[in-house]
Amino acid sequence: MSTLLEANQEAPFFRAKNQDNQLVSLNDFSGEKNLVLYFYPKDDTPGCTIEANQFTALATEFAAADTVVLGVSKDDCDSHKAFISKYSLSVQLLADTSGELCDSYGVWQEVEKDGVKKWKIVRSTFVINKDGILVSSEYGVNPEGHAQAVLDLINNLK
Repeated sequence: MSTLLEANQEAPFFRAKNQDNQLVSLNDFSGEKNLVLYFYPKDDTPGCTIEANQFTALATEFAAADTVVLGVSKDDCDSHKAFISKYSLSVQLLADTSGELCDSYGVWQEVEKDGVKKWKIVRSTFVINKDGILVSSEYGVNPEGHAQAVLDLINNLK
């Protein structure tokens, strides 16, 4: 299992393709924007849809706070494109098909449910400031109301 990240440490570098098959990296935002990097288990599932819709509903407020929101799962670019289209999402979604990004942020974890162990993405969110430093790292988040809580945190950074 990978190490869990904590606030005040440098955010691990990442580079992954978004829903449009374009490479996006941590460096794209350095010195320019705050970044919300949220990891979710799977496109078009109930909790993931709630979370993506709530981040989309607050897109204007995140933009006003100089913040870009990126969702990450192991789904591929085509799956992300369909998910965005189905719900008119305004967040970019990164395809971590290799699992490298999930590993570097410590979200690929073994979980046990009803006595059965399996590996999965634990819903997690990281707020990274313009200097590439983690302001917040939260593992095992509840999707309902989470986008607003993240926005409140970012607005309190000012």
